[in-house]
Amino acid sequence: MNATLVAVALSLVSAAAYAAAAVAQARLAGRTEPSTGVLRLMGRGAWWSAVSLNAGGALLHVAALKYGPLTLVQPLGALTLVAAVPLGARAAGRRVSRTEWRGTLLTLLGLGALLMAAGGAGPHDTLSLPEALAVSAVTMALVAGLSRPGARPGLRHAAASGITSGVASALTQTLTVAATDHTGPLLSWRLVTVALLVSVFAMGGLLLSQTAYRGGLGAPLAVVTLANPIAAAVIGLALLGEHLQSGVTGLVPALLGTAAAVRGVILLSRAQQRTAPGPSGADTPSRVVTGSASIASRPPVTSPVAPILVNSSPVQSSPVDSSPGTGSQVIGGPRAADPLGLRPEPVRT
Repeated sequence: MNATLVAVALSLVSAAAYAAAAVAQARLAGRTEPSTGVLRLMGRGAWWSAVSLNAGGALLHVAALKYGPLTLVQPLGALTLVAAVPLGARAAGRRVSRTEWRGTLLTLLGLGALLMAAGGAGPHDTLSLPEALAVSAVTMALVAGLSRPGARPGLRHAAASGITSGVASALTQTLTVAATDHTGPLLSWRLVTVALLVSVFAMGGLLLSQTAYRGGLGAPLAVVTLANPIAAAVIGLALLGEHLQSGVTGLVPALLGTAAAVRGVILLSRAQQRTAPGPSGADTPSRVVTGSASIASRPPVTSPVAPILVNSSPVQSSPVDSSPGTGSQVIGGPRAADPLGLRPEPVRT
């Protein structure tokens, strides 16, 4: 089978797994007291279902990175948000709103255009150790700048979260390709260093997303969902030899697709914000998020960001606040602090 089709298929199943995990987390959160400890949660089958779905989504995302370029796989993390729409509406006992349908349609059309423009060759190039360290240094500098006190902290932390998750996915691809091409030792300094960097950036993306969602879900969710694939695509195009089909002429459909997907994600994020629970904490329809992707009801719970190989992520084997990676990326709720101990991507990486 064509490598591109394999990557797309794995990304679709990964997004569906993240979406289902988010819905399961939201339902569990809705009928669990905030003071419930992790040990009690571990005794519930619903919690283990969410963990298994998130771990499965992360592993599938890692596998997709093996067969497809970053410019193809990472944007598909937004499908977690799309898949969460019907699943979340059904779980909440409501109909999909007109805004959600519009957002879904625009997102799908935009991603379709991006798929046509993205290069189809499977990944062969990997980041060298100096390149991986340079990317990490630049990322840390960007995160430090975005995390400084100032206006719009939620949006700045969301951008930092999306960037770190996208970088985690790019590093995960290097780790996956290098570990499976059998051209060198598995425990080389390069692979060990890259694995550590993946873990650092995946956890950093999670913590930053928790901070970003404290002020609300809508706008920060959109920023996280969009910053993740942009960061990964920049690395793929600049350092990994990835390219758009048809050269410069392929840039037009790519830009149009990006604009449509951006608008769709913003509409979906706003719709999720409107269905978020009120201050009273009463049960209300779940919220959807992505990334590498998860749902949260009260308080927001999210799903894995970039995998941790260690998948999607390398693999996050338990629910975490996400996106998507990778997306991601998160159903039901933002990656906010979770008193339930649920910490479910990607690295939908």
